[in-house]
Amino acid sequence: MSKRDVVFPAGRQALYQRNRYSPALRSNGFLFVSGQVGSREDGSPEPELEAQVRLAFANLNAVLAAAGCSFDDVVDVTLFVVDPERNFERIWAIVPEFWGEAPHPTLTGIGVTWLYGFQFEIKAIAKLPQSAAQ
Repeated sequence: MSKRDVVFPAGRQALYQRNRYSPALRSNGFLFVSGQVGSREDGSPEPELEAQVRLAFANLNAVLAAAGCSFDDVVDVTLFVVDPERNFERIWAIVPEFWGEAPHPTLTGIGVTWLYGFQFEIKAIAKLPQSAAQ
């Protein structure tokens, strides 16, 4: 088996090592990004929902940038939302700040009961630009 081609955003490697997972892996021209939450540098949740969603997108964008990508390269997104009946509209109002122009990536939204103290998580797959593909 070949060694995994892991991508670490600046300043977050200790957090991922402590939790024993990779923030993203490059494979066959794609970047597979682990679910990103609105965690502060110490790993604690941002308490307010809207700020947590914005921080989750900022964390996602940091992983994408570390791989030479941007959200424009994202082809597939999975959103996990705690209590979607109560929280989805508040979250969806923030998404256009980060989503960009059409055409948009594919989307799967999943309602969950628990996210380790978080209310929102975003997981993505991006097509690596030719210059970043390995």
